[in-house]
Amino acid sequence: MTDFWTASGFHLLTRDADNHLAVTPDFLRAYLLRPEMRPPEEACDAERMLHAALLDDPARTVPAPLLDAIADPDARENFQVWLAFRDRLLAAGTLEGCYIRLFREGARGVPALFIDQLVHAILRGILDETPSGLRARAGELFFREQTVSVEEGRVRVADAETVETMAASGGFGSLGRLVVEAGTAPRSVELDILDETNHPLYWGRDARHDTVLDITFAAAGLDALARVLEAWVGHFLGVTVNIQPVQNIRDDRWVWHVGLDSAASAILNDLYNGVEVGEDRLARILALFRLDFADSAAMRPDLAGRPVYLGLAMTEGRRLKLKPQNLLVNLPLASVA
Repeated sequence: MTDFWTASGFHLLTRDADNHLAVTPDFLRAYLLRPEMRPPEEACDAERMLHAALLDDPARTVPAPLLDAIADPDARENFQVWLAFRDRLLAAGTLEGCYIRLFREGARGVPALFIDQLVHAILRGILDETPSGLRARAGELFFREQTVSVEEGRVRVADAETVETMAASGGFGSLGRLVVEAGTAPRSVELDILDETNHPLYWGRDARHDTVLDITFAAAGLDALARVLEAWVGHFLGVTVNIQPVQNIRDDRWVWHVGLDSAASAILNDLYNGVEVGEDRLARILALFRLDFADSAAMRPDLAGRPVYLGLAMTEGRRLKLKPQNLLVNLPLASVA
């Protein structure tokens, strides 16, 4: 199978006995080689020396005086932020361990970019053997913001950054159509829509983020997303779940739900609590799912055997930013994995 997501850093990692991604010196070095971490020509000697020392040993201890000696306050802050994140990675030992701790213990001080990069690498490992371009494209929703298009009953998502860039430059693809606001006038952006037939085209352009995923009910793209969500839960929590798209929630015994993003969480909470939800907010719901545990013993005893409903929704500005951590910290598990 064609390799993909080479920018994720997956190939710099090794797997441990639990099939999780162990932190390696090369993975840490990759951060130091990013443009924002490389000392510019005008950098002071202290900054250059620290950067070189960390490249030699990315796990080395850095005393406060070495940081204080850096003349550029922005460079000093970059090192402080990265070192704090590095220490979290080293303490956890694996990317998965670091990620789950961020949301169980607090992610204060960790840039959202670093969290998305963790998801990128972890999901690359989860999808390592997937033959489906649809599933790989669905995986992008876990770490890249999407722009949503709803036309003639079809719900489609495209990479937000790509759409903005193409709308500004006038770049065009060949199939799908999304309308974005460029100043005061709408601009059309055309991108290829992946389906059951053409999804292999994803492999040759995965780094371009220029394909559209159709997540309309019963579409192959929505099923692909459900399968990736299943794999995500299984990898982290060690439980088998079945996730299927549903058109609505008709359940007099609705007892548990998880929003897959902030907008969906707010809407589902209001619906569950009997708060009136206006048509405009309801229209922002893009997809609903039913999650069932294969083994009800994995659930809290008082909820065993009951389904968990999941929701996906766009913001008022037609954006979608998945929060995959919600599935890991908000499911009604019998015990914390």
